[in-house]
This record gives sequence, structure tokens and C-alpha cells, in this order.
Amino acid sequence: MPKTVQNVSSFLEQFAPLETAESWDNVGLLLGDLACEIDSVLTCLTLTPDVAAEAIDRNIGLIVTHHPILFQARQKITSESAEGRMILDLAANRVAVYSPHTAFDSAARGINQQWAEQLELQNTEPLRPFTEIDQEEKSPGAGRCGELKQPVSLKDLIEQVKDICHIRQLQFVGDPAQPINKVGIACGAAVSFMHEAASLGCDVLITGEARFHACLEARTTPISLILVGHYASERFACEQLATILQSEFPELNILASEVETDPLQFG
Repeated sequence: MPKTVQNVSSFLEQFAPLETAESWDNVGLLLGDLACEIDSVLTCLTLTPDVAAEAIDRNIGLIVTHHPILFQARQKITSESAEGRMILDLAANRVAVYSPHTAFDSAARGINQQWAEQLELQNTEPLRPFTEIDQEEKSPGAGRCGELKQPVSLKDLIEQVKDICHIRQLQFVGDPAQPINKVGIACGAAVSFMHEAASLGCDVLITGEARFHACLEARTTPISLILVGHYASERFACEQLATILQSEFPELNILASEVETDPLQFG
């Protein structure tokens, strides 16, 4: 039986329930017709014009982008802007767009949980527990924290994190010799979780990026920061999502974007 945008959207809503997204977020099906039949899906971290062109060239029926399009309210969508041209091109080629964003961050098999599993954390719990939803079926909360199998220095943990992300360098705040036992995780631009992580006894918070003044604040507290970059903190999970979707929908052709790259480079 042919699959539709509705079929994949329904699975994603179970995998990363939209009610667990942050109140300011824009999640779910953002462009397209639920009844439209599809035979292919593309996952990406951010839907940019080059990723959109890749999807159109490959005759993709649905793009699952972590970061939403139309994140802020728009009064018009025209060819006068790069975003407008991209959305018009996608609509003209009947390419639907779905974003799980912060619901995927917090999902029971979502990005922060995948980080916890990569680090083999024990006694894992959320940094911000959810209280108003059925936690067992949906998500225990936002962020994750847990204990390493054995303490390591901040320097050694940094090397482990670089291996996980396949990056050569990252930013950090703290003493490289500091012993690390308990780790907090919040992907993306989530340094705001630093206080919850500290209150739960975490020695370090791993996140994507942080403002300068947040780094200064961290330097005066017992908690260290590891900043892997926004892209590196989340892109791997978009690749894993393609694998998850392919397992759920073997009749579809599902792949992660091959043209997407981190916009930040190191000289």
C-alpha cells in the first residue's frame, strides 16, 4: 500500500510527541498535504536552500528537518527572500516539510537520550522533568544527566566527546584536570540548563553553544561546560532518525541529507 505524508507524520508524532515541545516552538507538519503519497524521505538538521535543492533533485516527497522553517511569524512568502523562494520551490514540487525540533530533543529515543547512551551514562534522569504528561509513553523530560561508569578528567571526557562528534576541536570552560563523575546533556543552544545541571550535582554540562556571559558565569560555579557546536550536538541524531524511519517504513527510500554541512569553519 502506498505511504503518505500522514503515515510518516503519525509515526513521528508518536516517536516525538508534539505536546512535549517547548511552548515557543513551531513543530509538526509545516508545509504540505497529509494525503499526498510519497516514496522517499530526507532528514536534515536545518532546511536550507541547498538541502531543498537536493530534495527536489532526488524527487523527495517529505523532508524531516530538525530546525523548523517559518520559525517566526511571516506576513508574506514571496520570491523576494531566500526563504520565500525556497518555500515556493518546495510547494511547487509538492515537497512536504515536518519538524519535530524540541520534541525530538526530549523524546524517549531522542537526541539527548542518544547522547546519554553514547556516553554510557548510568542512573539517567532528565534535567527538567515533565509533570503534566504521561511520562512512561512519551518522555521523562528535557535534557539528560547521569553518571559515568568511572570518573575521568575533564580533558579525557573532552577527547571522548570529540570522538563521538567526529570533530577535531571544541570549546570548553573549566579545569582540564577536574574529575568528572556526573554529566549533564542538553543539545543545541541550551546553556540555560546549566543551573538545573548544577543543582543535580553534575560536574559538567555538554551542550552545543553558549553566550559569552554564560561562559563567564560558568567559570565562577563548580560546573564546567563542553561546547561541541550546535551542528555537531544534533546532526548525528538526524542521521540516526533516517535509520529509524527506514526501519519503520522499509518500502520507502529514506536518507539523511548529503549536502548539509556545518556553516562554521575553523581557520
